[in-house]
Amino acid sequence: MFRRILLVSILIALSFEGFSQLPFQKLSLDSIPTSWNEGMPLGNGMLGALVWKKENSLRLSLDRADLWDSRPMKGLHRPEFRFDWVKQQVEKNDYKIVQQYFDWPYDNEPAPTKIPGAALEIPMQGFGKPIKTELDISTAMCAVEWQSGVQMMSFVSAKNDFGLFRFEHLPAGFNLNLIPPPYEGKPVKGGDVVGGDDLSRLGYKQGRVVRTDQSITYFQEGWGGFGYRVTVLWTKTGKDGIEGIWKISSSPKANGDLAVDTALLQKQLSKGFHFHAAEHKTWWSGYWNKSAISIPDPVLLRQWYLEQYKFGSASRKGAPPISLQAIWTADNGRIPPWKGDFHHDLNTQLSYWPSYSANHLEEAMVYLDHLDQNKSRYQAYTKRYFGVDGLNVPGVTTLDGTEMGGWIQYSLSPTVSAWLAQHYYLQWRYTMDKKFLETRAYPWVKQVAVFLSHITTPDKHGKRQLPLSSSPEIHDNSISAWFTTNTNYDLSLMKFAFKAAAEMATTLGKTADAQKWNQILQSFDGPILSSKDELMFAPNSPYKESHRHFSHLMAIHPLGLIKWEDGEKSRSIISNSLQLLDEVGPGNWCGYSYAWQGNLKARAKDGAGAAKALQIFAQAFCSPNSFHLNGDQTKSGYSSFQYKPFTLEGNFAFAAGIQEMLLQSYAGFIELMPAIPEQWKDVSFQSLRTEGAFLVDAKKQHGLLSYIRITATVDGPLALKLPPGEWENKISGSVTGMSKKDGMLRATMKKGSSLLMELN
Repeated sequence: MFRRILLVSILIALSFEGFSQLPFQKLSLDSIPTSWNEGMPLGNGMLGALVWKKENSLRLSLDRADLWDSRPMKGLHRPEFRFDWVKQQVEKNDYKIVQQYFDWPYDNEPAPTKIPGAALEIPMQGFGKPIKTELDISTAMCAVEWQSGVQMMSFVSAKNDFGLFRFEHLPAGFNLNLIPPPYEGKPVKGGDVVGGDDLSRLGYKQGRVVRTDQSITYFQEGWGGFGYRVTVLWTKTGKDGIEGIWKISSSPKANGDLAVDTALLQKQLSKGFHFHAAEHKTWWSGYWNKSAISIPDPVLLRQWYLEQYKFGSASRKGAPPISLQAIWTADNGRIPPWKGDFHHDLNTQLSYWPSYSANHLEEAMVYLDHLDQNKSRYQAYTKRYFGVDGLNVPGVTTLDGTEMGGWIQYSLSPTVSAWLAQHYYLQWRYTMDKKFLETRAYPWVKQVAVFLSHITTPDKHGKRQLPLSSSPEIHDNSISAWFTTNTNYDLSLMKFAFKAAAEMATTLGKTADAQKWNQILQSFDGPILSSKDELMFAPNSPYKESHRHFSHLMAIHPLGLIKWEDGEKSRSIISNSLQLLDEVGPGNWCGYSYAWQGNLKARAKDGAGAAKALQIFAQAFCSPNSFHLNGDQTKSGYSSFQYKPFTLEGNFAFAAGIQEMLLQSYAGFIELMPAIPEQWKDVSFQSLRTEGAFLVDAKKQHGLLSYIRITATVDGPLALKLPPGEWENKISGSVTGMSKKDGMLRATMKKGSSLLMELN
């Protein structure tokens, strides 16, 4: 028996060593992409590039996350900018003036908005036909090869604020051009907030480009004294090659100290492409070692690894968090879709869903760093618009957290900060970092609870109600989008906020706070259900029309207030609500709807349903480079939307869905492979993280879970739902109080200890 267990352990260990070679590693094409939103993406959180072909030139679209036109949105600082004034107009049935003041400027004014950087173009005369474009996600490097033997490699340094490129076997007469965005000129008609308005509407004077034999510099003044500079330097290597470096600098003055900046870049360039590539690869090797999976569906496996790659490219310490397009702003002469802003009514939240169980907590902190940095601005907005103390966040903001308006039921919703509070809660639960809880998580959630306690009032039955409620994006921005009683969306978020505040206060020994939050929590109604136990939008408002935002299902996922694990009633609500979702159909869904559906199906332990939803997302709603394009690109009836605005939240929600299929811990215990399709016989993962701060490896072979390793990253209690079979346990470090009862294994583990379980 011991020899058989030892052999299994060796085989499993070898299989996990194989994760150093990613199961999916290279995105390869036999041509060069011909549109910006299909370009090969490179990035380090602050700088980004897209490699594609425009006409007969290779193009590197260069971007920086903090390039923003931050002029104030017209109308948002009127005396009428108050929630109680909006309520008065709703009560008077006079809503057009609200739309004119607060909704319409977002659709009709060109700014505030994210703006692009520039593009590096390399004319391809004499290159011959391209034979391969390849993105190696294991090293975050892009390579292009041509029939003539010309080769190009490029990457955005993972450790520095510049990008690099290298060409070999160039023909005579080779040239580099830096192409500025078209900020001047007659606006091209047909722009809108979804497709992107024309850049010339921003009113900038076109910047200047300065060339020397081996450098190009572009200076661009923006709005209000803001400006940026793009610098490109290169040097010859051998008889027919070059190596180059580029950087975008942003500052109140675009000129800055060019001489100093150029000298620093020249010094870095002199170290050579391969020197920087080596340290760049080291960073990415560490990133990929954080977690790994192996599943037998090649479409889903490929997409998951591409999502992890984009997440590592787009969220990085010291940079802004992931916005709608992050560091891949549209390079088509237009303002990016939806202005490339920060949508906190769904998009930023979904973008960070996969970070926790994929064990990328440092990247997840980027989101919270941004929110904390702008906390005082949010508090001032809360006081100005809602007229009470506490903390709320605008649903649509600029880089510095300033409100932008739009459909104000969502862009100025009273429960935005409650959804954001979940990310503070998850960061705490997945790290169990008490200092973070005490100094950042609880202070945020407490202020959210203070705000919600002030803005809600008891009705005649003693149940707390918002003055006005909504459910994104039901009835769009019409007056009927306002509900006079709580919607399930707002109700779920408020209940989550008070529940989380009470749990955090209890952990910190703040008994009075905990009692207060629990008392308020009890003053909210239960979920709003139809006679068939289906979650509704609001009382007298059933789910009967296809809609992309599953706002009425928040209590199931992501909030976990209604759990499959809680018994028959909860299972009835979940099953019936998801069945109705399927019956009404996906006519008005977009890509992220399928990604979200995958998470919902996984919470219902429906592996086949989760896999199907995620397959549709990957195959019908993504461009060849894996970007989420919102509409059904196959025109297969998966949605009435067939348009192509690119946003990232669907991509990352997809990754979270795969992880929910493999591992769940939201219900107070760890459950392994809770939503695996029956036909998936061989599945494994390494170092996925759970609430309680455990790292888990697991392997299923021939349909049987055969190997489990759980490692504690802090001292704490373990609760594991025992899989079927007889298991032999091996302990490393301190694991005490182990017991098995009612299908659950419980123990207390010290930091660094591990529990290895192998099937007999």
